[in-house]
Amino acid sequence: YLGVNLNETKALKSLTWHNNTLTIVLRFDYPIAGSFLEVVRKKLLERLQLLSGDILLQISIYWKVNQHSVQNNLKLVPGIKNIIAVASGKGGVGKSTIAVNLALAIAKAGARVGILDADIYGPSQPWMLGSQEQSGLAATKHLEPVERYGLQVMSMGYLVAQDAPMVWRGPMVSRALEQLLYETAWENLDYLIVDLPPGTGDIQLTLAQKIPVSGVIIVTTPQDVALQDAKKALAMFQKLGILVLGVVENMSIHVCSQCGHEERIFGMGGGEKMSMQYGIPLLGQLPLDVKIQEQTDNGKPSVVAEPEGKIASLYQEIAYHVTAKLSLQPRNYGVSMVVES
Repeated sequence: YLGVNLNETKALKSLTWHNNTLTIVLRFDYPIAGSFLEVVRKKLLERLQLLSGDILLQISIYWKVNQHSVQNNLKLVPGIKNIIAVASGKGGVGKSTIAVNLALAIAKAGARVGILDADIYGPSQPWMLGSQEQSGLAATKHLEPVERYGLQVMSMGYLVAQDAPMVWRGPMVSRALEQLLYETAWENLDYLIVDLPPGTGDIQLTLAQKIPVSGVIIVTTPQDVALQDAKKALAMFQKLGILVLGVVENMSIHVCSQCGHEERIFGMGGGEKMSMQYGIPLLGQLPLDVKIQEQTDNGKPSVVAEPEGKIASLYQEIAYHVTAKLSLQPRNYGVSMVVES
């Protein structure tokens, strides 16, 4: 996932020699499930035993998420180490579904994760997570995030009636985003996933100018129309100095639920072309599968509905690629209210 050798990761934290025993401690800067760490430990042990003869080896591996650099050295948000935005140039590409499953997959690896629904006009995360209760006030007079499947969640959908339209002008919407972010009592998050509305408008500009973002993910489909808009979104974030972590191609292939026949309804290769043209990683490709729609409509996204299923494993791969890519970026040593665990 890191794409570099073990030495280049700077994961080696200590190497000590005592009583014919070599003790090695490695620390990675992104969340890795315990079973995966054990695989790495065993592989390293096998390699070293071939070289070390009679020397006894002890290998300890763990992970800890650091704060990473943000655009324009903006002040960090209390309680949050890293903010990752999920964006698209146009609607209907499955961005919100990817955002919630990405958040759940990162949490499944062991990190503390929250999700902020930044689509003020059309919030969808409460329904996708099956949590439509109203948010209350914390003891600090801040908004209390809703807990769901291990995530801390905040959305305008928790603050207004389900059918109430948000008839607001751009400045009011931007202010609402800032309030949802800064006036929510986030508790010691490693990552906050921000589900942005489609386009390149007021919300995106507010995010770039006032909110410390560690990186952004662009979601597209293989279709040329979606790809053109995704390129515009990518160019906007690059112009505003926000790191683009990569692109996710959604609806890459349709798999018939009856016969298993595979068909590329929206074309093919769009995400790969964008990756090559702009020199950014292709983080993953997801199928057009009726299960994904059914699971989110029922308030149980794929990662929790079928945690060992094929679709959940694809989201897990994307989660590892995203967090690993971010872990290679410079650290942010600014002051933060995050309490180290």
